[in-house]
Amino acid sequence: MRLVLKNIGSLLITAHEPAPWVSGKEMASVDALSNAWLVIEHGRIACYGEGEVIPFPDDEVVDCNGGVVMPAFCDSHTHLVYAGSREQEYEDKIRGLSYEEIARRGGGILNSAKLLSKTSEDDLFEQSLPRAYEIIRSGTGAVEIKSGYGLNTRDELKMLRVIKRLAEETELTIRSTFLGAHAVPANFRSDQEGYVRQVIEEMIPAVAQEKLADFIDVFCDRGFFTVEQTGQILEAGAKYGLAPKIHANELDYSGGIQVGVRHHARSVDHLEFVGEEELAVLKESGTMPTILPGASLFLGLTYAPARKMIEAGLPVALASDYNPGSSPSGNMELVMSLGIMQLKMLPFEVLNAVTRNGAYAMGLEDTHGTITPGKTASLIITEPMADFGFMPYAYGSSQIDRVILNGKIQ
Repeated sequence: MRLVLKNIGSLLITAHEPAPWVSGKEMASVDALSNAWLVIEHGRIACYGEGEVIPFPDDEVVDCNGGVVMPAFCDSHTHLVYAGSREQEYEDKIRGLSYEEIARRGGGILNSAKLLSKTSEDDLFEQSLPRAYEIIRSGTGAVEIKSGYGLNTRDELKMLRVIKRLAEETELTIRSTFLGAHAVPANFRSDQEGYVRQVIEEMIPAVAQEKLADFIDVFCDRGFFTVEQTGQILEAGAKYGLAPKIHANELDYSGGIQVGVRHHARSVDHLEFVGEEELAVLKESGTMPTILPGASLFLGLTYAPARKMIEAGLPVALASDYNPGSSPSGNMELVMSLGIMQLKMLPFEVLNAVTRNGAYAMGLEDTHGTITPGKTASLIITEPMADFGFMPYAYGSSQIDRVILNGKIQ
């Protein structure tokens, strides 16, 4: 049986032969059809066009009532597998403590690691599954989920196994990232090099043996891991087929962007601190700059210079950074709104950033991010609206009517 969408007001990001990403001035536009229809068959986009569609007798037909149909969100940076929550630290933030000060007092990532260590794999899965369904309802079709709250081999593997179970249980397309180098655990505080050795010699081989991760990530920033340590970890991961990603330049100019590009990272993420050197390095690379405005909002940080990046001819992806400490939300509609309000991006720039560029940041550009025949039919149908720009404009209220993942209405 085919699924036929009719009476589509605007069908956005149509492309029969899409480029892997869009950058610079091209981010401000998308190919679109008005008064359109779309056919889904075997979980994939079969064809689309303008005007009336005549369905087959056994087709399932969805009347979109003039709403927008667009690719489901591709959220390329989350930490949604975690135990408990960290609202107790929120008051510390309000009282003026910085992210680094909270971490030095045993809070932050180390607090999450302590909670996770006490949580069984089954309980961790049961806590994380509702978050997966939450982001599905919010329009996300593809998501990257990181480990990093284990900080030892046993608990990192536990997190990655839960990520694998989420991929099996839900219709989400999930990419898994090993982030053992998220922070230095308390028992290695005076021996950071010893912890780096444990990540390289023990954790990475164990992750690879169970085939639990697609990517490897390092938090390369002030107070976390150095450029040299980051390079060592990425090189070790590459030997086991783990593609690099980087947390970089959230807290300072760290050299993280440069080391990420040098190791052919698929993306470098956060990027609140970006200067001319970083722009030049990124311009000559295939690395996707990925901005996480939810973290800047929640922590009161400087926002990444998205406008400067786009005007320099770079691509930009936006992601939620869904996590318990610095961005406890996976709502990509809100991320688009922050892109407009705080990053000064245009409506179609944010749309490209949360779809096709986000797909590229996960290595999913061949299957997600555009309306293309043969690609996975993971789509959003919005409420009726005259123009896509209303969606990020109306921040705080969802404009999503229905979500389709792998050709199935959720």
